[in-house]
Amino acid sequence: MTSEKILDFYQRLKLPANLPHGVETLDPFKDPRVQSIMEQFYHRFFEDKERRIFLIGINPGRFGAGVTGIPFTDPIRLQEVCGIENDLDKKPELSSRFIYHMIAALGGPHDFYSKFFFSSVSPVGFISGGKNLNYYDIPALQNALETYMIDHMKEKIALFGDDRIAFSLGQGKNFQYLQKINQTHRLFREIKPLPHPRWVMQYRLKRLDEFIGVYQKELSLARP
Repeated sequence: MTSEKILDFYQRLKLPANLPHGVETLDPFKDPRVQSIMEQFYHRFFEDKERRIFLIGINPGRFGAGVTGIPFTDPIRLQEVCGIENDLDKKPELSSRFIYHMIAALGGPHDFYSKFFFSSVSPVGFISGGKNLNYYDIPALQNALETYMIDHMKEKIALFGDDRIAFSLGQGKNFQYLQKINQTHRLFREIKPLPHPRWVMQYRLKRLDEFIGVYQKELSLARP
């Protein structure tokens, strides 16, 4: 089952080594509460043998996957939309708000997750000075992580990914990096960029419906 392949990937996931000074890793996947949430989530939405189209973010953040273990899913959306009760601190996360607006426009979580999987360039997140850190924010961090990130992306694709097409969540540095490694490693036949959810919510909120429409159009075309 796809659910078991995803859960096995995260259960075996090791943390990267040789990180720059002052950089810490977000590792929610060893927390028993998170493990229980992930088991419920993936068995609910991925209990089949189908491969998924990847929507590739940057790396887990403190208030989404860094808390719940589920990419772009804060404790509020996890409970109210996905139906998975949890006793986590119900703090909202901007990207999660956008993502679940978009998922509703595409038919709801059961329909959406039957075709798509939220991945990330780095499977683990990072903090420095108590704040979220993107893998590309520090050149030394990106260099230290490159082999780690590519190996884990290849593993996910081999296990449950659709290599025809993938989407970069972010049209700037994340997309540029994905293009670069894809040219060398041929991970996907095509990678398309989409506006990053947090960027939309922070800077283009009045145009929310427009950007939901962009996602709806591109993802609908990509469905097998």
